[in-house]
Amino acid sequence: MLPRLILSKFITVLLWLALSGAQAAEPTIRTIIDKFSDATTFSEIETIIDELGATGDPAAAPALNGLSRGYLRIRKSDNWVVLVEGSGGDISLRDPVSGDTIDPGGRTSTDYRKIRIKNSLRRRIDAALSGLTLKAKSADVRIKAAETIFSTADASSLAALDAALETETDETVRTAFLDARASAIMATGSSTDEKLAAIKRIVARGDRVSLALLSKFRTVSKGAVAEALDAGIKQVKGSLALWSSAQNIWYGISLGSVLLLAAIGLAITFGVMGVINMAHGEMVMLGAYTTFAVQEAIRTAAPELFTYSLVIALPLAFLVSGSIGFIMERGLIRHLYGRPLETLLATWGVSLVLQQTVRTIFGPTNREVGNPSWMSGAFEVGQLSITWNRLWIVVFALTLFAVLYLVMNRSSLGLNMRAVTQNRRMAAAMGIRTPMIDAMTFSLGSGIAGIAGVALSQIDNVSPSLGQSYIIDSFLVVVFGGVGNLWGTLVGAMSLGVLNKFLEPYAGAVLGKIIILVLIILFIQKRPRGLFALKGRAVDA
Repeated sequence: MLPRLILSKFITVLLWLALSGAQAAEPTIRTIIDKFSDATTFSEIETIIDELGATGDPAAAPALNGLSRGYLRIRKSDNWVVLVEGSGGDISLRDPVSGDTIDPGGRTSTDYRKIRIKNSLRRRIDAALSGLTLKAKSADVRIKAAETIFSTADASSLAALDAALETETDETVRTAFLDARASAIMATGSSTDEKLAAIKRIVARGDRVSLALLSKFRTVSKGAVAEALDAGIKQVKGSLALWSSAQNIWYGISLGSVLLLAAIGLAITFGVMGVINMAHGEMVMLGAYTTFAVQEAIRTAAPELFTYSLVIALPLAFLVSGSIGFIMERGLIRHLYGRPLETLLATWGVSLVLQQTVRTIFGPTNREVGNPSWMSGAFEVGQLSITWNRLWIVVFALTLFAVLYLVMNRSSLGLNMRAVTQNRRMAAAMGIRTPMIDAMTFSLGSGIAGIAGVALSQIDNVSPSLGQSYIIDSFLVVVFGGVGNLWGTLVGAMSLGVLNKFLEPYAGAVLGKIIILVLIILFIQKRPRGLFALKGRAVDA
């Protein structure tokens, strides 16, 4: 009986000690929070924020978040610090440590005064919150916390970073912690050797945030540290200039793929038939609206298929635009061969009819076409930022080019099209039905424009005037690359895309396009048939 009684007493004492220890942790945070009631200057508030961050206790997060958002207030009657949400008489109170709801007891928001803060204090709060999340379960959360500390160069987080590094096993997270630690060291009174090592690490990171930090520390540094900072700033600027050029090249390739999609169908119709089709942009527009209609049907009938909506829309867009192109050629254009001015005016009239038809059916406002999950988001390669939708469009444009190239060079239709292009009379004499080849060619070019509209719907507004944004650029690409030559269209689209992106930072978007137009005019004066001229008796004639 006695041993059992002693054991019972012993367990009771242990429980009391555990409970008292748990209760002691809360008053520590609570005691620091209560200091806000006596703080009268921004520097005093900053000191309290640093104290909360230095505890490393997640229980301090609600108070810091509330302070940043203006919810942490002081009751005027007794200087009690509490979280107040709402206004007037419709308020709710929460404890800044536990988060428990408290009955306001008939009081209004005017009974509580706000704790004034400024932007520098908000940055301090973000850094303190980052220190509290350095040991979060999610690796992404820990990395984000380290990034915040790195960008703010928060010296108060140094101890929390050292503690987190002792237990961190994820190498990616450790790298982020070490970068943040280097930034924090530069903001402290550390030795010269430590600061030189920190500068080396910040320079190795080499992004724009690193450059901003190095420039910031340079203004307050002297001696060997200042020399190292100067060398580091020069190195990072050089690295960023190279990455900037790489980013412009990527943007140019991305724009070039868009121009290729818009122009590749026109290269076929213009090259084989010599028809100036001013309604080509509307074929692109019809493909985009087909994508919108497919997505609307999927959202209503089978939402689980939305991921495959673009795959479903591709053949339908080809059929819709191709059918309209076939009807145009059979009903209108075949009567106007050899009369380019009338053809231009007729197809321009068709473009206006198609635009108005779409406005009547779908309305004049922009329509939303969603991005499937596999086309959303972005990733980074060094300092190069690449969005998934642009990357997939580049891949799609090159794939479409390859398929069309095989069709033109490995199929009977392509053989007949090339024969008609090079010598129409000889092709007719050999038994090729040139009128049907014309119709199939125009239909193929229009269908490809519809497929282009599916891709362009992911990066541009879907509206009745969508095609007008690409028709002029499409003609520029076709004429510059060489009428009817697919390789010329590819090289022309990519060349104009890259050149345009390198001109934009210096000349602006509008002036850049004007400069490109002038350069193409000068180029055509020297090479009227473009980069890659077609060969053939009729063509040479």
